[in-house]
Amino acid sequence: MSDISLNIKHGWDSIAKPLDSLGKFEKIVMQLGAIQKTENPSVDKSALLVLCADNGIVEEGVSQSPQSVTRTCAENIAQGITVSGVMASHTKTSVITADIGIACAEEIPGVLNKKVRLGTRNFIKEPAMTSDELEEAFKNGASLVEQCRNDGYRIICIGEMGIGNTTAASAVAASLLGCRAETVVGRGAGLSDAGLTRKRDVVQNAIDKYRLYDAEPLEVLRTVGSLDMAGMVGVYEGARRCGIPVILDGAVSIVASLAAERIYPGVKSVLIPSHKSREPLSALVCEALGINPVIDADMALGEGTGALLMLGMIQTTVDVYRRSLRFRESGVEQYKPQ
Repeated sequence: MSDISLNIKHGWDSIAKPLDSLGKFEKIVMQLGAIQKTENPSVDKSALLVLCADNGIVEEGVSQSPQSVTRTCAENIAQGITVSGVMASHTKTSVITADIGIACAEEIPGVLNKKVRLGTRNFIKEPAMTSDELEEAFKNGASLVEQCRNDGYRIICIGEMGIGNTTAASAVAASLLGCRAETVVGRGAGLSDAGLTRKRDVVQNAIDKYRLYDAEPLEVLRTVGSLDMAGMVGVYEGARRCGIPVILDGAVSIVASLAAERIYPGVKSVLIPSHKSREPLSALVCEALGINPVIDADMALGEGTGALLMLGMIQTTVDVYRRSLRFRESGVEQYKPQ
C-alpha cells in the first residue's frame, strides 16, 4: 500500500462511523488517491469517452441489427439524447464521442474523427486488423486521454458503440482465457437461439483457424478484436501515463482491460470496475483480472451506462470522505481495530 493510500485509510478511520463500514468504496477512494497522487482525490470534472466502430464479422449474421446502426447511434450519443447522455447530465459529465472505425466515409456531426479504417475486416475470412492499424488505434485512444488531461478532467468513464462488437469481445476473451466459445458467448443485443448458436460457431471457428489459444495477446487482438477495444487499450495505457483513473463499463471494456493488462502489465492499477455485465464472459474476465465490480444489475446496454452509474456513487463517496464528521469533533471516542 502506498503512503498516499495509507494516509487516506487513516482519513477514513478518523470519520465518526464504524471502521471499514463503507467497504469497497473506501478502497476506491484510496485507489483514486494513489492514481492521482494526492490525499485529496477529485472526481468533480469527469468525461465519458464513447469509442464507436464497426465490425466486419457482422457479415456472418452474428447481430440482429445492420452495421448502419453504429453510425446513427454515434450521432445520437454525441447529441446527448441517448441513455448515456441522460445519465451523464446527472453527474455533470462531458460526453466525448469518437469515431475510431465506423464504416462510413463522411464526418459525423458532433463526433470526433479518430478513424483508423472503415470498420474491421471479417475475421472469419482474414484478420480483423493489420499491426499498423492496431498500433494506430492504440495511439488514437491514448491521444483522447491526453486531451482530457489537458482539458482538466480528473476521471474518465469509458463506453463503446459498435454493432457486432460483443462477438469480437467474446473471441478475444475465449482466446485469452483458453476456454471454449460456448462458455463466453452471449446474446449481445438480443440474438435468437439460432443466432446465438451461429455466433458461438463463428467465434470457435476463428479461434481454431488462427490457433489463438497459443497466440500472444497482441496477435489475438489484431486477429479477432475490434477497433473500439483496441482504442480502449490505448485509453487505459494513456491513463496510466497521465495519472487519470478510468471507470470500466460492461463486457467490451472489461475484455479490453484484460487485453491491456496482458500487453501492458500493471495497467489495471488505474482501472475501476463498475458492473458485472449480463454477458457470460464478464464474470470470467473479472476473475482473471482479480477485480470485483460493485454493481450487479443484469445490465447489457453499453455506451458507458454502467460506468456513469458507478461514477455517481464514487462522487458521493468522495464527498462523504471530504465532509463527514470526524471522531475528534463528534464526542465519540475514536474506534480502533480489534
